[in-house]
Amino acid sequence: MDFTGRIVVVTGAGSGIGQATARLFSRLGAYVHGADVDRGSVEALVAELGEERAAAHELDVRDAAAVEAFAVDVFARGRGVDVLHNNAGIGHAGEIEHTTIEDWDRVIGVNLLGVAYGVQAFAPRMLEQGRPASIVNTASSLGLVAMGRMAPYCASKFGVVGLTEALHAELAPRGLHVCAVCPGIIDTPITRNAVLRGTPGERREGIAGFYGRYGASADQVAGAVVDAVRRNRVIAPVPRSQVSPAWWAKRMSHRTGQVIARHMPRVVLGRGAGT
Repeated sequence: MDFTGRIVVVTGAGSGIGQATARLFSRLGAYVHGADVDRGSVEALVAELGEERAAAHELDVRDAAAVEAFAVDVFARGRGVDVLHNNAGIGHAGEIEHTTIEDWDRVIGVNLLGVAYGVQAFAPRMLEQGRPASIVNTASSLGLVAMGRMAPYCASKFGVVGLTEALHAELAPRGLHVCAVCPGIIDTPITRNAVLRGTPGERREGIAGFYGRYGASADQVAGAVVDAVRRNRVIAPVPRSQVSPAWWAKRMSHRTGQVIARHMPRVVLGRGAGT
């Protein structure tokens, strides 16, 4: 697939996976609308890519009216949208007794409802274009296999995977491909900026170090996003060698999935952090 002249929209484009995806689509010839709650970060990205190749938008994906206005603005420019990457997301970890209602609201609001609002604002307009298009939603390996101490995050990402599968079944026959990209351990700022409570909060430096040592790059995820669009994938784990074994093990046996969920915190948080 040639992306020259295509229009790509990326939320959470100011850093991490979103920034890498915006850069890659731009290199492949697309015009990129980059959106982020931090306007300065997307303005810096546009300065890097060039104003003739990209536009910056300030956007809080938790605000449904703002997402709708964003879609109106993009489509008002008259070129439609070929790829929407609903990528904006936040991290959270902590024992349930240390987790707050505000944590649930924030994580679900950004990670799940932010995707839903993006779909609701863009999908009907993309269907009316009369040409094939794609929506890629950033989920997580923790949307495929659960992990203890991360209930709100897993709930949000499992929701993204389910939303994606349902929408693809509905929309693919009408020319709109929908995919969930499911990153595993990725070295991005989301780990350092996540809300960590209880034991994870005490081990923040160790967690960041673990992701720094063993995490794949945001560029690798961006490549998986482009590949998912080109190949019409529905679920795209990345890196496959890291995510797929646990996913397949869980699909073979839910009991095995529970073993993984209980013991994964020891891997990420260190010994003594098992559930």
